[in-house]
Amino acid sequence: MKKHLGLSGNYLLGFLTAMNGLTMGWFGYDQGVFSGVLISADFISHFPKVKDSNISGITSSCFSLGAFLGAITAFSFGEKIGRKKTILCGSILNAIGAILQISAFHLPQMIIGRVINGFGMGLTSSTCPVYQAECTKAQYRGRLVVVGSLSNTFAYMLANWMNFGLYFSSGPLQWRFPMAFQLLFPMFSVPILLFLPESPRWLMNNKRFDEGLQNIALLWGKDLKSEDPLVQEEYYSILSIIDQESKNRVPLKDVLLCKDKTHNLKRVVLGMGTQFMQQFTGVNALGYYMPTILTTQLGFSSSRAKLLSACNATSYLAAAFVCLIIIDMVGRRRLMIWGSLSCCVCYIIAAVSVKVADTHLKFEMGCLTVTMFFLYYVCYGTSYAKVPWVYSSEINSIGWRTRGAAAATATNWICGFCVTQYTKKAIDNMKWGFYLLFACIVLCYVPVVYFLYPETSRRTLEDIDYMFQEYDVVIVSRYKVLTQRGRAEEFAINEEQRVQDVTHSKALGDEKSSLAEHVETI
Repeated sequence: MKKHLGLSGNYLLGFLTAMNGLTMGWFGYDQGVFSGVLISADFISHFPKVKDSNISGITSSCFSLGAFLGAITAFSFGEKIGRKKTILCGSILNAIGAILQISAFHLPQMIIGRVINGFGMGLTSSTCPVYQAECTKAQYRGRLVVVGSLSNTFAYMLANWMNFGLYFSSGPLQWRFPMAFQLLFPMFSVPILLFLPESPRWLMNNKRFDEGLQNIALLWGKDLKSEDPLVQEEYYSILSIIDQESKNRVPLKDVLLCKDKTHNLKRVVLGMGTQFMQQFTGVNALGYYMPTILTTQLGFSSSRAKLLSACNATSYLAAAFVCLIIIDMVGRRRLMIWGSLSCCVCYIIAAVSVKVADTHLKFEMGCLTVTMFFLYYVCYGTSYAKVPWVYSSEINSIGWRTRGAAAATATNWICGFCVTQYTKKAIDNMKWGFYLLFACIVLCYVPVVYFLYPETSRRTLEDIDYMFQEYDVVIVSRYKVLTQRGRAEEFAINEEQRVQDVTHSKALGDEKSSLAEHVETI
């Protein structure tokens, strides 16, 4: 059996996770670095038009618009070319966009570079979590998908500290160096990607069964053979679901009319909903504009604003580590509900402190507001920062997993575009009301998650297929089997039955094939 990178089992999975982490880290770095670039003196002297809030908004948000288009492209073509090729194409486009930005002396080139950079990021950010989820055992899936998102947070922190460090420099180094630094990510991720195995689920869904079986053996344990019972059980479990999906497959029109047994549209909408909720927690409003908010609204100096942004990104990283530990233990539903309530409280206190700061106690209220921003990122980091990426990568069926993840990522990016584009104007016009608006929005998520979102932790991807086929309901809170954290016995029994059925069918098929061959020989 061919080994990738000369490795198998956990070592190979480790390299796959590292590649995924580097690619998602690039995504986080791009999100963090531009907030500091926007207020760099040399950048403003080269592009004075960014002083206008509309121009500043489009220069920031065009990255999200490009990423939205990239995610839509992944929806259309990602399932055809495979996980690896999609990530590779995205990485190449990312690099081209980065080079255009680094070398820009005119604003149109900067904007074009950000759009291309974003387009590539849309391809990679919608595919990496799916690739990781499809190559990982159920008990580790949530944590390893979060590792990619955790890398995103680490790179976001790195970008903020780099912005602070370079604030004391002068000239183009202040912003061109941090923009160029991002090219280190593909220098490591792309060579690793070239030697990794393709997703076994994608291979099997595209009728490349032998390759799929070999890749399961490579990923599921060290030096496992294709004949190993563990490999065979996983292979037949995936095969049974593919067989069911092929039998129940209906035209796209019927999927859109909710006439398919696997409820693909419902599952896509649930994944999109998590990403919508993530963006309308207001995280990008603070992420892209925190230094601007601290200087213009709260009266901090530029150096202190950059320092506080970097410190905030560091505490955000610590919160993300907590999420890595608890996401499979606590479950997706509880983390989202916790995130909604806690972020709401942070926003309410921030709104009150900003309002009071307009009249008196400006410094004290400014410090309280910053504290709420820090607490907000801690609450967000343990919930909506990571859960949507995991949820959208596992909620969809095999045939719709790339499309579903791409639709969810496209939702993330288009919502991020809207939030980022209008944040500066909203802060200028609404002042303290800006934070109260997001407090009301995130509070609405609590009943939505409680009543509509089934739990996906500690279930195999095939369990989730069974869950939607057997329980055709909208309100999931009435059924314990849909909301409990642990894997229900019902799922294990169903998996055992599916494996037995497909094994029996294969045995009958082999027997008929042998009989036909015998008759032909006679």
